[in-house]
Amino acid sequence: MKNAGKKDLVKHIIEYAKELRLPMIRKHIEEEIQEGQKNNLSYEQFLFGLLQKEYDARIENGKLNRIRIAGFPFKKYLEDLKVEELPKDAQAKLSILKTLDFIKNGQNIILAGSPGTGKTSISIGLGIKACMQGYRVLFITVPLLINQLKEARGASVLRSFELRFEKYDLVIADELGYISFDKEGSELLFTNLSLRAGRRSTIITTNLSFERWDEIFLDPVITAAMIDGLTHKSYM
Repeated sequence: MKNAGKKDLVKHIIEYAKELRLPMIRKHIEEEIQEGQKNNLSYEQFLFGLLQKEYDARIENGKLNRIRIAGFPFKKYLEDLKVEELPKDAQAKLSILKTLDFIKNGQNIILAGSPGTGKTSISIGLGIKACMQGYRVLFITVPLLINQLKEARGASVLRSFELRFEKYDLVIADELGYISFDKEGSELLFTNLSLRAGRRSTIITTNLSFERWDEIFLDPVITAAMIDGLTHKSYM
């Protein structure tokens, strides 16, 4: 290798970069060499620029992967929200929520209101920003979550499902209130949201006021416990 020509060295660098899974170095090494020679870069400057390109690409790919894995039904960035069209209480709280301090503090957010008031868009905007800042996020409708919990119990893999669910930094549970649940569904939802309480953040979107939650859960004890657990130190 000591006596190899420049072309051979570049070829070997590309091969090593492929083996080491360094796609940006593999892709840009030749142009970076030319740029380094053109600008008389030192070895340190050349290596720094090469690694910085790889690092930046990984950071960006990480953001895109977290957004993809989160399962958002559509993309809505906070910057795209028409704040003036949101309900007054949402406008007032948005500047606070945008800091994402609620995730650091393990606090919940309850977005309640009539259909078309921007609840889901706000939650997705917050979720995407969380993904871009390195948080693990899950977006899921409440009916789908309950179905998945029931299926996991039926397949005897409920505990592994719960462990994964518990580890998300932010869970966005959309559409609470569109359909009611049976006793099993209510208990499973309550248990899994309770596992996150005080440690991990959950955003709930609902079209029902708390006074009507007993229409969903059909059990006054679970309803009261659910409201108490979700609203403790939460934003509403």
